[in-house]
Amino acid sequence: MLRRPFESSQYTSIAFGKRCEQAGVRPSMGSVGDCFDNAMCESFFATLECELLNRRSFKTQVEARIAVFDFIEGWYNPHRRHSALDYLSPLNYERSYNQIPQSSTPSTEAG
Repeated sequence: MLRRPFESSQYTSIAFGKRCEQAGVRPSMGSVGDCFDNAMCESFFATLECELLNRRSFKTQVEARIAVFDFIEGWYNPHRRHSALDYLSPLNYERSYNQIPQSSTPSTEAG
């Protein structure tokens, strides 16, 4: 019988929760049997597939890697709107939350 490297019980174990706490991270999963366990990951891969992979083909693996990197770092991470951020992009959310000036010119004032 073939088994996955990690059984689902390992993800919800007390030891796993304690290790996450020690590392200062919060696991992104719901309760056992919760349909939202992989919702964020599933949403990301659906967007990647629909917006990038289904719209073009790649001649080489390197070309595909570059395209995926550009998609993630150039659009998905900084510009996509997110329901948890009141439908703002992460950049706009940080600007409004931190009250960062909209200008990209650095300040020359001291302090």
